[in-house]
Amino acid sequence: MKRTLPSIPQVYRNVKRWTEILSVLSKYGLADWLSRLNVDFVKDGIRSPDGGSLARESHETRIRLAMNELGPTFVKLAQLLSTRPDLIGTALADELSKLQSHAKADDFGHVRTLVEAELGQPLEDLFREFGEEPIASASIGQVHRAVLTDGRQVVVKVQHAGIERTVETDLDILVGLAQLAERVEEYRSYRPAQVVGELARTMRRELEFGREERNLTQFAAMFEKDSTVRIPQPISAYCTPRVLTMEYVEGIPIDDTVRLQQAGYDCELLARRLAEIYLRMIFHEGFFHADPHPGNLLVTRGESIALLDFGMCGRISERSREDIEEMLLAIISRDVPLLATLIRRLGSVPPDIDDAAFSNDVAEFMGQYAQASLERFSIGAALRDMTGIIRAHRIILPAEVALLIKVLITLEGTGRRLSPNLSVLELMRPFRRTLLLRRFSPARHARKARRIYLQLEQLAEDLPHRFGTILEQIQSGKFDVHLDHRRLGPSVNRLVMGMLTSALFVGSSLMLSNKVPPLLLPGEGWWGIREVSLIGLGGLIISHLIGARVILAIRRSGNLDRE
Repeated sequence: MKRTLPSIPQVYRNVKRWTEILSVLSKYGLADWLSRLNVDFVKDGIRSPDGGSLARESHETRIRLAMNELGPTFVKLAQLLSTRPDLIGTALADELSKLQSHAKADDFGHVRTLVEAELGQPLEDLFREFGEEPIASASIGQVHRAVLTDGRQVVVKVQHAGIERTVETDLDILVGLAQLAERVEEYRSYRPAQVVGELARTMRRELEFGREERNLTQFAAMFEKDSTVRIPQPISAYCTPRVLTMEYVEGIPIDDTVRLQQAGYDCELLARRLAEIYLRMIFHEGFFHADPHPGNLLVTRGESIALLDFGMCGRISERSREDIEEMLLAIISRDVPLLATLIRRLGSVPPDIDDAAFSNDVAEFMGQYAQASLERFSIGAALRDMTGIIRAHRIILPAEVALLIKVLITLEGTGRRLSPNLSVLELMRPFRRTLLLRRFSPARHARKARRIYLQLEQLAEDLPHRFGTILEQIQSGKFDVHLDHRRLGPSVNRLVMGMLTSALFVGSSLMLSNKVPPLLLPGEGWWGIREVSLIGLGGLIISHLIGARVILAIRRSGNLDRE
């Protein structure tokens, strides 16, 4: 049975965690209220974990700090929301994208116990060396350097103690909060239940290290013949759902331009190479590394680029990929009608969208970038502005498309740290011809024809059975037709009110003509009026007042169906 509110046992079971979450949210909510006051000593009363004044921070910064303080599940929620500027806005998405997963490392005793339990041997039999101090600790696990018995240098990723229970508890609480938020009109547009559902799928995937191992294997096969790309090889014999072992890759962080120049690397070449790698993953393979921030990118010998951390990867369907390709080509060619049509086709459009305003905003957006040359065109800025238009008109993008837009924006930002003049759109020029050739290729049309044929075949198989079922229901009298009447409430109300007014008018007139007592002014009367039914007169006055009210309501709306 679907829950509408958090159940009492669920709240009681997680009461300690509920208390922690409500305490943190209350603290940051109070800081948000104090920020509106112009009293300095009051603003300094609430401090963040690093000692700063919460009330002096921006609203977006306070949300980021609150997510960070709430722990790993909420950090992942913030990172997920950072990919959805169409839901939360560009400013908050940019702030949440600064949030990186940092967690307190477990003691080495837990690491030893877990590795030995998962791999089934003592640590000394598995590794020649194993570093006790982790080189990194994120929300899900921590990473240690090690050396295998055959001398290969590796890194071992180990899950944190109790992380599965912590994540499940937090997800349980978030489901309850999302159900409550769905009842509040102010938060319903953020689709909290959908976001929490997407977070739950993402977190459970990241908890299962086998998925990351498969991602590593797939990307290694993808770039097997490309010497410019380095993917760490997983050591399958040392991998389990809670322990992931892969080769150690040594290199220079891609944003450390000083070290790169000292080592003699061509930063402009590296920037172009990085963009080309991602364009290939997105537009050729449809499967891409979804976190291209500088911490996950290293430059190795031979000016190869190593990609790290494959916990977050994105897949995009062929149709969505084609729509994205068309959208970028529409931006290049400044085609306003095509871009507006593609945005509508990609997203979920509200039924009451203002078509004229939407088209004007798209035209203004295209005019803003119409004079920019391809070399100076910033795809990141263009996608940000386009996302702003999408959010303003309450269009919801599919999660895969929103993630892809975020990746392209992050990619251009990372690339421009290496080369300020990098233009991702310019690098798409060679892809443009490939995209057009692929669009009209016989192989693509053959695949599409095959899909259509299979759908028609399935439909032909289902139709006789469906028609037979409908006929049986009609014969047995069980066939029901359900009609969904929308916006008929005002019309029905006015129709009923008009009928009641007419009945009251006719009844009152009859009472007046038949002189139904009690009578007003018996005898001579005034101005020839005598023996007037008091009840009939009152009903006549009321019917006129109600009739006038109905007429005014119709005139204000201009339409019987409009509220």
